[in-house]
Amino acid sequence: MKPTIIKCRKISKGHAQGEVIITRDSISFLGGVDPNTGMIIDPHHELYGRIISGKILVMPSGKGSTVGSYVLYQMHKNNTAPLAIIALEAEPIIATGAIMAGIAMVDQPNDDIFDLVKDGDLVDLDADACNIKIFGK
Repeated sequence: MKPTIIKCRKISKGHAQGEVIITRDSISFLGGVDPNTGMIIDPHHELYGRIISGKILVMPSGKGSTVGSYVLYQMHKNNTAPLAIIALEAEPIIATGAIMAGIAMVDQPNDDIFDLVKDGDLVDLDADACNIKIFGK
């Protein structure tokens, strides 16, 4: 099966391939994610109780305190960070954290990522080439 390819904008360099975890809710890494486990701990978030570690996180954007950048960096040091991040719109908190942690991150996909990718889909993200390849399940 030929992958669907979406162009995007590079935020943080890198390349990752893995399974998608998707949310339509913005994520606050400070207080919303446990940096020791990679679990979403905000009880009001749609991913509450789910692990984002080792996944390609698809979300609209980040939110919250600037300390969220350091939480994402700590997740990297703890080996609990997402493999990569695809956002509709990168904001400075998550972008800074991804850059500090060396996590590939892109935003502004040319097509509606929420229509094209589902939880568990295999995605190849090449931030340097500004490409998202969706292989499905």
